Amino acid sequence: MNAILLQAAAQPGGGFAFPLMMLLMVVVMYFFMIRPQAKRAKEQKKFADTIGAGEQIITTAGIHGRIAKDNEDGTLKLEISNNTFITIDRSAVSMDMTMAYRKKTGVVPATGK
Repeated sequence: MNAILLQAAAQPGGGFAFPLMMLLMVVVMYFFMIRPQAKRAKEQKKFADTIGAGEQIITTAGIHGRIAKDNEDGTLKLEISNNTFITIDRSAVSMDMTMAYRKKTGVVPATGK
């Protein structure tokens, strides 16, 4: 019985084994790479949409600051020092670094929107 299966797999063209292996590789890539990355992007977007004035944040560039104003055009006015402000895009806020900072310092986020 095993000899027959080996002969069938060794035939030119590969039979159905090659397409099955390719399909299996695509499914594995989806569940281990694509799906988690999409989920993470969705969490990051939700986090960026919920932050608001008064919260301490860290940008993806590593800039620490407090949100002074939530602008209508999707940007944030960030106070990085006394009376020193910069304007950043909402998507530039790092969820990972901000959450790690909050956990380390025990800072509870202000109520956002």
